[in-house]
Amino acid sequence: MGGFFGVASKNNCVEDLFFGIDYHSHLGTRRGGMAVYNSTKGFDRAIHNIENSPFRTKFEYDVRDLKGNLGIGCISDFEPQPLLITSHLGSFAITTVGKINNMDALQTFMVESRHAQFLEMSGGSINPTEMVAALINHRDTIEEGIQFVQDMVEGSMSILIMTPKCLIACRDKLGRTPVIIGKKEDARCVSFESFAYVNLGYQDEMELGPGEIVRVTPEGVERLVPPGKEMRICSFLWVYYGYPTSTYEGVNVEEMRYNCGRLLAKRDEGSVKPDMAAGVPDSGIAHAIGYANASGVPFARPFIKYTPTWPRSFMPTEQKMRNLIARMKLIPVHRLIQGKSLLMIDDSIVRGTQLRETTEFLYQNGAREVHIRPACPPLLYGCKYLNFSRSKSEMDLITRRVIARREGDDVSEEVLKTYADPDHSNYKEMVEEIRKELNFTSLRFHRLDDLCESIGMPCGKLCTYCWNGRE
Repeated sequence: MGGFFGVASKNNCVEDLFFGIDYHSHLGTRRGGMAVYNSTKGFDRAIHNIENSPFRTKFEYDVRDLKGNLGIGCISDFEPQPLLITSHLGSFAITTVGKINNMDALQTFMVESRHAQFLEMSGGSINPTEMVAALINHRDTIEEGIQFVQDMVEGSMSILIMTPKCLIACRDKLGRTPVIIGKKEDARCVSFESFAYVNLGYQDEMELGPGEIVRVTPEGVERLVPPGKEMRICSFLWVYYGYPTSTYEGVNVEEMRYNCGRLLAKRDEGSVKPDMAAGVPDSGIAHAIGYANASGVPFARPFIKYTPTWPRSFMPTEQKMRNLIARMKLIPVHRLIQGKSLLMIDDSIVRGTQLRETTEFLYQNGAREVHIRPACPPLLYGCKYLNFSRSKSEMDLITRRVIARREGDDVSEEVLKTYADPDHSNYKEMVEEIRKELNFTSLRFHRLDDLCESIGMPCGKLCTYCWNGRE
């Protein structure tokens, strides 16, 4: 995923920038970066690999050296950023959050127009943020360039730019990711996460709409391009990615997860009688609290995640390492497992590997039954917009493997729609096959209509592509 943070201040902004970026560490996988500007030294930057150590550890020395009243930074999903750019538009720093699906076509366009050359990263790939910068430089102003990016990129792209005079922020065209402005007496900040600036003394000022572009200075915010009317904000932000204290479009993540658990309990309607409800830590805990509060089933923690050293299991890109981390960080509480019927809520089932191992882990520790309630519908499509998964094939999804066994490799969209419909027999039979394969006592996914109700927004304003293929 990744996230960014920026500060425009009348004073040295580096401390605010440092902590604001650090509060996005739950979103990132590989790299962190900071760039600042001051009138004496100009642009300055630091980028570090954060795969094996926290952002704060890697950047604590840079904070002492960097100085500036303007700054931007990021926790990056894959590529090094922010980038420092010099062009006919002047010098600027840029960082992005999103995903480009038509990179080859854009590369061909830029090379044939003879307006760009690119530095290759490892594996021969091009840094997507560098491509965005090149597209911006294809126009006469930064504002026009950003609009050009939104027209050219297939996928999603939110952008944060620092010039010597201001910050320029743009939310992606359909608002799949959030961009929020905070304010205090002598500064403004731009943030992916709404909570990232609270402890720094900022208050909410505004949330950018889809495609909106603003100029940010310490004195205020100037709208350069108004927001579009159409929105498709990622619903998985609430289900999993978002930190519990985050709020998107006025909807708090923790509260949404309580609502999710409540509606999961309503669908069960006493059909199962577990001894306790528990969340697969940490993302499933709030969902489980909501289930317990609504059903009367006691909430408990039959295993605890060892957090001091183990990162989130989605962070490593190698599946073998992800599985190792998922297994090593969970410590059982034997007395809460032995002989018990457990109802477990996880944020989702992707490949199924980790949850199958977790279930076996519970059985090995004496669990009598393990009922699974994923907090979202079955994932049928790989995310095209936010790098939710870097899987090379949708066949990595357990749903698609089951469907392939039932239908063959060449499955039409019309047939896939039946597997997304919770009232269709194909959906029900797919769920039963998944239950058997992963050795659950029972399995019931959150329905998409219930998910939209949990969030409290119309489904038409939410991106639900990974569940039903609708863009």
